[in-house]
Amino acid sequence: MGAQPSTPAVAAGPTDPEPASLVTLSVPDRAAMERLVASGADLTERVRPQADGSVQVDAVVTESQLEALRPLGATLASEARQSPPQARAKAAAPQDQIVIERAVWYESRDGYFLSVEASSSAAQAADLTVSWRGKKGTTGQAEMVAYVDAGQYLGHQFSTPVPAENQPQSITVTSAGGGQAEAKVRQWPDGDKPDRASRGYQKDFVTQYMTPAQLNERVKDLHRRYPKLTDLITLPYKTNGYRRHAQAVLGTPPAAAVVVTSDAYGSEGGNDLSVELVDPGAPDRPLQASLDGKLVTVSLATDASGALVSTAAQVTAAINAAAGLPVKASVYRTDPGAGVMAPAPATQLDDFLNAPADVSREPAEVLALRIGVHRDGSRTGVLAYSQEHAREWVTPLVSIEAAERLLRNYAGDNATRKLLERTDVFIVPVVNPDGANYSFYDFNSQRKNMTNHCPPQQSDPALRNQWGVDVNRNYAAGSVHDGYVGGSTNCQSGSYAGPAEHSEPESRNVMWLADTYRNIKFAMNVHSYGGYFMWPPGAYQAEGRVTLPRPTPEEEEFFLDSARTIEEAIVAERGTVIWPQQTGPVTDVLYSAAGNSADELWYDYGIYGWDFEVGADLWNSETRRWEPVGFQPPFSEGHQEAMEFAAGLISLIGIAADYRDR
Repeated sequence: MGAQPSTPAVAAGPTDPEPASLVTLSVPDRAAMERLVASGADLTERVRPQADGSVQVDAVVTESQLEALRPLGATLASEARQSPPQARAKAAAPQDQIVIERAVWYESRDGYFLSVEASSSAAQAADLTVSWRGKKGTTGQAEMVAYVDAGQYLGHQFSTPVPAENQPQSITVTSAGGGQAEAKVRQWPDGDKPDRASRGYQKDFVTQYMTPAQLNERVKDLHRRYPKLTDLITLPYKTNGYRRHAQAVLGTPPAAAVVVTSDAYGSEGGNDLSVELVDPGAPDRPLQASLDGKLVTVSLATDASGALVSTAAQVTAAINAAAGLPVKASVYRTDPGAGVMAPAPATQLDDFLNAPADVSREPAEVLALRIGVHRDGSRTGVLAYSQEHAREWVTPLVSIEAAERLLRNYAGDNATRKLLERTDVFIVPVVNPDGANYSFYDFNSQRKNMTNHCPPQQSDPALRNQWGVDVNRNYAAGSVHDGYVGGSTNCQSGSYAGPAEHSEPESRNVMWLADTYRNIKFAMNVHSYGGYFMWPPGAYQAEGRVTLPRPTPEEEEFFLDSARTIEEAIVAERGTVIWPQQTGPVTDVLYSAAGNSADELWYDYGIYGWDFEVGADLWNSETRRWEPVGFQPPFSEGHQEAMEFAAGLISLIGIAADYRDR
């Protein structure tokens, strides 16, 4: 049976995390969106500009986090009121010139859609409308939205592709300021079509969401069955492990409370410890802490009348000063420490991890499966890696499905045989196994790994869902530590970049592959959700919106041409089209993501690094709206996403196979 999303606990006490939800936020403009990114809010990769100039973005937030974001301009989309487009003062727009950057149509399983990108000499002040004519006399009209990022105008576009009755053939972009431009509409993605698979081509090998243990066993099994075509690589840096120190909260915040934390991990004895606060029952007794077996006893101090006088701060100091105790203490974050502690019965410490006992708590090995006929560095290498973000359950299925297709079809499919003869493929199904386990068994919205770098005042158990490092902000090129936007130095932030570049074993493993196997020239970082296809630059500095160096025109053309071909393979599976406005450099189509892995692969190693965001929006023909799929859609949808993006990954391997002839 496949794993299903876990249910967040309902907050009921000082050890219960505040429940978090996946919601759609609305901000009044792109500048407010930038403030959300800079704040370290736990944003998804699904960003949708609206016709009234506002922006909607999906985020994982608690109620208190939402309240903290409201001063930055964020509200729940269900609360926001959009201004009708006709309410804008069109007559005030200045005279302008219009340049149509791109006008494309595509046909998906849901019908025909139009996407237009244009720019105006009046910049964001322009008010642009697109009219089109299509086959069989069809016509239509839609408003465009100004795209402004970090104070810079990047053009106008539709908030989402617009449905059309039939294939659009020509458009006219008209400005309220008097400008006008016309263009023919071409088809998207217009790349090379995928090779026709031979009769008997095998696919569809994933049947459920898989935990890290299941993924590792799948990789090992493929190596056992195809020893002549594979190597199993154990990456050198073990993760921290699915484990935490055991904790207990004594007292009642905010009156007076102390957090007790075991020195040992819970799985290594911390969960066996208990702690109690006792009234000595006599006057003028000192504050003392002692250990009897697995029980830590704190005898509270009394005054001359026998009244208890030990404050939370004093109890904390006594525990930390006592020799030989297997625990440390800190004052609860909402307690200033001056409150007098009351007796508390023996309370057992807990690491609050819910996975079954057979889920290892030890530091985890991360595996890579190397696939190819010639695995000696003589062929162009392709690296595919998934689940840097723990909650993205579909992404490892993409990698496993691709590996299965390559190996199972080698004997009977000529195109597959050529791929494995001409390339050297490295597949890492799960980069972040600790966080993935936490997502499956404890908190399904977990984004980060499980290494807690927070100080004691931010490390009580009710905050445990906010600990960890965002692995895809922990790399060295364009990092937050270098002044780039999109990572955070706040240890509780969803985009916390860690205390230093490469502080985490997960990021070091990815870069070890690039450093060790210098024949790797292509990489695909598989993420979800939102339906994007992106490449460097992925970060910019806030002042002046100075991005990392842009690729040369020739390199940019190669990135885009490759994307079109890969997207043709994706659409061939079930008609899912990656929108043209979501195909391009990260900083152009999404937002700044400081310290991401694709940037380091590109700038430090010259590896063409792409990012999939699997899980494109689904068109609802009844509401006439695009709807998100989320991180863990019903498996029927997750399965389809795995099928189509596995086809895209194999198409990338095909591009790599041809690259050696360039």
